[in-house]
Amino acid sequence: MAKWHAYGRCKTRLSKDIGKFCSANVQRKMTEHTVSVAKAIENKGLIDISLAISGLGFKKSKRWSNELGVRNFNLQGKGCLGEKMRRQILINKKFNLTKTRNIIFIGTDLPDFCHLDLLNALTKLKKNDLILGPSNDGGYWLIAFSERLLSTDLYLPFINIKWSSEDVLKQTIDNFNQVAITHDFLHRKIDIDTIIDIKKRE
Repeated sequence: MAKWHAYGRCKTRLSKDIGKFCSANVQRKMTEHTVSVAKAIENKGLIDISLAISGLGFKKSKRWSNELGVRNFNLQGKGCLGEKMRRQILINKKFNLTKTRNIIFIGTDLPDFCHLDLLNALTKLKKNDLILGPSNDGGYWLIAFSERLLSTDLYLPFINIKWSSEDVLKQTIDNFNQVAITHDFLHRKIDIDTIIDIKKRE
């Protein structure tokens, strides 16, 4: 899930402390880092990358995707984060854009994201239906779904969620507690949204 690093339209909270130009550059660097890590795993034949882009039209999204070295991309479209993720699941299933049967969503606000994070998610998916990477803000930086889970209910992960709140992770887990599934967690990470988040990593 990638947002175009437009001047003045990304990392608005961070820009209040370091300026619009610097915050846009931080967003660009973190996105490039995330894609680079994912590509290293893709080159091993373990995953197929599909960029879900917001902030650009189709032609410019295609150009940006090519610049990043990613073949598959889609526009995120309108709606809340849950609606956008569900849309990506439907698109990838309908057009078979990825060879992998499981689907993993990753944010692009993680300067310490590494290949081991993805490998751990893939390993845990072999024994679990849902994998979550908790973030410091009460949400998650990664959510991964097994093929079995995706074939049963595409609404469950995303309904009754107050997005951008401190309880996104808890609400998501509560949703899945309604059904008999297995889940596991990755390490907690810090999403970079403010200058305080950067200082927490020091």
